[in-house]
Amino acid sequence: MEKVKALLSNQSAQYGFISIYLLVASLWLHFAAKSIIAFLMLLFSFLVLYYSNKIPTKTRIIVGVLIFTILLPFASGGNQYYMEVASNVGIYIAMALGLNIVVGFAGLLDLGYVAFFAAGAYSYAIFATAQANNFMPAFMQFPLGGEWFWPFLLIGLLVAAIFGILLGLPVLKVKGDYLAIVTLGFGEIIRIVFNNLDKPINITNGPRGIPAVAQPELFGFQFNTSTHYYYLVLIVIAVIIIANKRLENSRLGRAWIAIREDELAAQAMGIPLVRTKLLAFATGASFAGIVGVIFAAKQTFIDPTSFILMQSISILVMVILGGNGSVPGVIVGGAIITVLNVSVLQEISEWLQQLSMSGVINIPNELDPSKFQRLIFGLILISIAIFRPMGIIPAKRPEIDLDKVKELDQTLPQTGILAQVEAQQGRKSS
Repeated sequence: MEKVKALLSNQSAQYGFISIYLLVASLWLHFAAKSIIAFLMLLFSFLVLYYSNKIPTKTRIIVGVLIFTILLPFASGGNQYYMEVASNVGIYIAMALGLNIVVGFAGLLDLGYVAFFAAGAYSYAIFATAQANNFMPAFMQFPLGGEWFWPFLLIGLLVAAIFGILLGLPVLKVKGDYLAIVTLGFGEIIRIVFNNLDKPINITNGPRGIPAVAQPELFGFQFNTSTHYYYLVLIVIAVIIIANKRLENSRLGRAWIAIREDELAAQAMGIPLVRTKLLAFATGASFAGIVGVIFAAKQTFIDPTSFILMQSISILVMVILGGNGSVPGVIVGGAIITVLNVSVLQEISEWLQQLSMSGVINIPNELDPSKFQRLIFGLILISIAIFRPMGIIPAKRPEIDLDKVKELDQTLPQTGILAQVEAQQGRKSS
């Protein structure tokens, strides 16, 4: 084992290993009509790239971009099954990255995150169908065309951000378990409101849902296949990853991390708790709003059952499994849980049903693996808590050069509690 590690620590060996890995995964995926293992192998190639630390970072980023923009669609050979799974994985990774800001960076346990997803989805679905004619003035005719999808990405962002601020305002004085309970209640309230908002004025069409949502159009080109949505989701994920990395290393990101580590100490250092927490809720919610708009357009049908509590728990499990505050970790966690949810459990269930129908085994319907989603999530969380408490890829803290800190300008004005102490000393001396 030590010899293998020593061999893979060489840059040339890492290049060779990645080349062989990608070749095997691509060929397997291309020739297999429906192999989830081959799909996972190519999907997790970015994990192989992440740990290839002898290869320059820029090279790894370029190779990663080429894998997901060219190699994966080409290797799948236009197979819509693979592209459907890939676009669903992308949607949930984008949501997990949004929740990572609230839970991972700011340490605010949010169990109602799916409410922001629902707000974005309904904001587009209502106006992209004839549903809006029920409450809008008569001179305005709906549905809007697919070209309105693009402005609604921004509208969905704003609507979800407003919902985030509305949630954040009343819960600022609670934290920990109490915050989790309040946000859980908020998520359920939003779902119930959408479920009952069909009278006295029919806005959401209640439990019947909203069908025939217009699909996006760009210069006459309609987005109507899984491959189209795959590329759309890739662009959104790229934007969210850049936003995550920029926020993490910004003054605001450091303030979120300070609140997560010790709220009292952060307040003593002059960090405004109310504004900083509200920004965390609004920023995280806005990403969910954008993804909600894409989800509504892709599915062309939404109803309140698409936004149940289990969705919030799934997204939270993605963040905890990957690593709180770790962008690559959250991507890994999102991919594992989504593939497990949308494909692996169903594949196992169908395989067992075939065995049962052929008389090889006799498994009762109550033991169908697809019905054990909550049990599997629980086992995953317990295993992670025991063996990897910081997640699969823990968040890295930036190393601070103390020599450079000592060279900083000490004449800069103090902030926070130090500024108050200086002010008091100044009043006493005067």
